[in-house]
Amino acid sequence: MTNQKSSINFISWNVNGLRACRKKTFDNFIEDVSPDFLCLQEIKLNQDVIPQEDFGYAFQHYHLAEKKGYSGTAIFSKVEPLSVSEDFPDGKHEGEGRVITCEYDGFFLVNVYVPNSKGDLSRLPYRYQSWDPDLKDYVVELRAKKPVVLCGDLNVAHREIDLANPKSNRKNAGFTDQEREGISNLLAEGFLDTFRHLYPDQERAYSWWSYRAGARARNVGWRIDYFVVSDDLATSVRDATILAKVEGSDHCPVGLSLTHA
Repeated sequence: MTNQKSSINFISWNVNGLRACRKKTFDNFIEDVSPDFLCLQEIKLNQDVIPQEDFGYAFQHYHLAEKKGYSGTAIFSKVEPLSVSEDFPDGKHEGEGRVITCEYDGFFLVNVYVPNSKGDLSRLPYRYQSWDPDLKDYVVELRAKKPVVLCGDLNVAHREIDLANPKSNRKNAGFTDQEREGISNLLAEGFLDTFRHLYPDQERAYSWWSYRAGARARNVGWRIDYFVVSDDLATSVRDATILAKVEGSDHCPVGLSLTHA
């Protein structure tokens, strides 16, 4: 018998349409990497086109938006969760398939697809005044029960180092003061941006690139996909990764590895 600790591995990926991504790289990537927990955002599925495949996972849960071909999230895991819930308590923010929470023995896993504020910022007040505060309150409430792993497309670059052109995007969706304040408020409650926790000064580390003007080839991107953990997991964080070479979406997968006794 040894006391060597193994790791548990997570992948989060905004696939920008699971059916489209499966025609590209998705199936091979999942087979090759085979994370213990897989969280997807923007799956854009309807009830009649949910994949029949289990992708090697004992548990799969899809949370679809009411609007066909819009938003949606999914969690796959190799172990059955103790419980599963959708959206926030009290029926807040229902209808867009944006939040799934799975409870496991040692933690809650929360997969989120945060609303985009839109190019004209028409959804920024909703985001700033309602969504972001409710997400913060929700994960703080969960953390009172056990540690929390929060992942997904948070649709915000937190600091200037997190996007290629911070000056020109200063008032654009994804880098407004209000959106940045939202993630700052979350982290101030005792949560860690795992990538920046491990790599505080790493530049040109992005997870999303516009399809325009060859942005990905030039690495003109944004880091808007995260693994955020409650600080009681800080010593368990083994690695946080951005798999920028994995194509198939305008986002790349991001990963987290936690030590597991």
